[in-house]
Amino acid sequence: MWLPGGQGSATLGDVLAFRLIIMLLGLLAGWGAGRVLAVGTGDPDVTRVNTLSLMLAGALAALLLAPRGERLAARELTRLGRWYARLSPRTVAAATFGLMVALLLSVLLGNLLRGLPFYTWVWSVVVTLVLAAFFVPFAARHADAFGGLAFPPVRRQPGSKILDSNVIIDGRIVDLARSGLLEGDLVVPGFVLRELQVLADHADPQKRTRGKRGLTVLEDLRAARPLRVEDWDDPTLSTVDDKLVRLARETGGKLVTNDGNLGKIARLHGLEVLNLHAAAVALRPQVQAGDLLTVTVTKGGQQQGQGVGYLEDGTMVVVEDGLKFRGKPTRVQVVNNVQTNVGRMIFARVENQGAA
Repeated sequence: MWLPGGQGSATLGDVLAFRLIIMLLGLLAGWGAGRVLAVGTGDPDVTRVNTLSLMLAGALAALLLAPRGERLAARELTRLGRWYARLSPRTVAAATFGLMVALLLSVLLGNLLRGLPFYTWVWSVVVTLVLAAFFVPFAARHADAFGGLAFPPVRRQPGSKILDSNVIIDGRIVDLARSGLLEGDLVVPGFVLRELQVLADHADPQKRTRGKRGLTVLEDLRAARPLRVEDWDDPTLSTVDDKLVRLARETGGKLVTNDGNLGKIARLHGLEVLNLHAAAVALRPQVQAGDLLTVTVTKGGQQQGQGVGYLEDGTMVVVEDGLKFRGKPTRVQVVNNVQTNVGRMIFARVENQGAA
């Protein structure tokens, strides 16, 4: 038997307790059937024997059906646990508010209905159920409005960038912010700041170094760009990753992280994720040392014997001893790739096979 929420297999005591409850239900069903059959029967001894037989039959039937009942109960409990885990405190607060409104209105309507000649208590129950069926789902669908009564809404910033701890410790976010490519407000959640503080005070030297580096990066980042600390937290969520996803969903911001697994979970929730590792891979030079290219040398270089050609994107390729292959497609091997202020330059030498 599987416990809800994936906590593991049930113990032998849990299985025995569940089967005992099932057998008790079977006994009660048999007793009820015996009481029904006892109506109109004059002999109490026959009634007693029939009731005992039906109770025993009910208990045995329940024992036979217990394994299937365990699987069904485990599946339903797992589904209930997943549904409960997805509930947000704001949704629960909004549904509670809707139920309160339904109860108050049912009391007022009940006082009005008491003057009717056909009024009974059943009408009050029906009115309460109808009002609850309307107001509770309505309030839950508008949790941002009604849930704010108990949980103040977080200011929505669709263009903001929410930073997690690993991307702060990485440090490249500072250079990216200085370049002007990172638009919008930079947001550091309060729980991320507390996580860095805990790391900075940790007894482990490696964790302490990571925490201090994260705090230093935040100081540099504040000097480069305006930085906002969002003092938001959800005590019902145990992990920092869950809190980051919830905050990004409520504020409409983009999550900036280097954690691949966190990025996948955030995308499953429909969030936009900026991964610095993925950006670095996308921006790395397409040509690396050792790659083979086919270049047509068009002119001589600054040094004797050098040839100069160009790739399709206009990148200059300086070929050592390549002037003699001028005007011919030549197979060259990349030696170095240099990024300058005016662009990228590739230094290469002719492949051993010579001209293509």
